[in-house]
Amino acid sequence: MGSSPIERAIFKVGEKVKIKEQLEKVRESLVGYDHVTLVAATKYMDLEQTKVLVEAGITHLGENRTDMFLEKYEALKDYPNIKWHFFGNLQSRKVRDVANRIHYLHSLDRTSLAAELNKRLENPLDCFVQVNLTNDEKKSGVRPNKLISFIKSLKQYPKIRVIGLMCIAPFTFDQQVLEDSFKKMQELQKDVQELHLEYAPCTELSMGMSNDYKIALKYGATFIRLGRVFLK
Repeated sequence: MGSSPIERAIFKVGEKVKIKEQLEKVRESLVGYDHVTLVAATKYMDLEQTKVLVEAGITHLGENRTDMFLEKYEALKDYPNIKWHFFGNLQSRKVRDVANRIHYLHSLDRTSLAAELNKRLENPLDCFVQVNLTNDEKKSGVRPNKLISFIKSLKQYPKIRVIGLMCIAPFTFDQQVLEDSFKKMQELQKDVQELHLEYAPCTELSMGMSNDYKIALKYGATFIRLGRVFLK
């Protein structure tokens, strides 16, 4: 038999309490990191769960899928303080639906996407170039040895502003592997900064998710993307 309306209501209340408790734990872990932006990745959250975070003071929300982003964007229009981030692979044909609704793009990894964004954007967009730190060519992102040439190629797109680099670290419990990944991102960031490009100041690092953000913070992360941690 299914649960009664009262039982479902009690469950929802308990769920909201847990999300708020987890958020408080995350905030406690960020004491001393005032320069870090916490982005709630809502890929695994429904609208009600997302609203719990917003009403608890979260202003930065991020989505991976275009359809889910558009659904939540429309549903949360009554919250004008929300800054929207897009993390996932953005197909060129979907750019017109997303470009002028987001504040940050974390997954810029090809010139065709930059060109389409530049054509559709009404105002310059803060972007992170996604870096592929693995040897898997099927993974999204620019390979480290091609990063500089890629960023230089973006000069022709005046509405693209490269504020930083983004990576998805390997999913592993090996702390050394994670540290090596985040350290590499620091090194790549420095390489870009030394170019002194006006359109690519590269002052930010978007790295660190629920399982590894505390390590990422040690290596200069300024944007962390947390989702599952709120649903524990």
